Amino acid sequence: MFPGCMVMKLDSGYVQGIPDLLVLHEDKWATLECKKYKGAKKQPNQEYYVGRMDEMSFSRFICPENKEEVLHELQKALRPWRATCISWC
Repeated sequence: MFPGCMVMKLDSGYVQGIPDLLVLHEDKWATLECKKYKGAKKQPNQEYYVGRMDEMSFSRFICPENKEEVLHELQKALRPWRATCISWC
């Protein structure tokens, strides 16, 4: 889905609530907090960090029930920005 991207498992041992995965793609990044199912328990501070990182770039809770939607949103967020090309005659 994202050729050349790097996906790293984050260690939340130092800061409780940091999302599970960091996705690096070109000059953009995203984080994902993985849950086994939609209603799974959230650890303290997870809502805060997912929300804060979403304000900075892109961050979501992802689970089997919303996987396709989140991956579609992630694909749009990591898409390279390109200026509109205008043809001059």
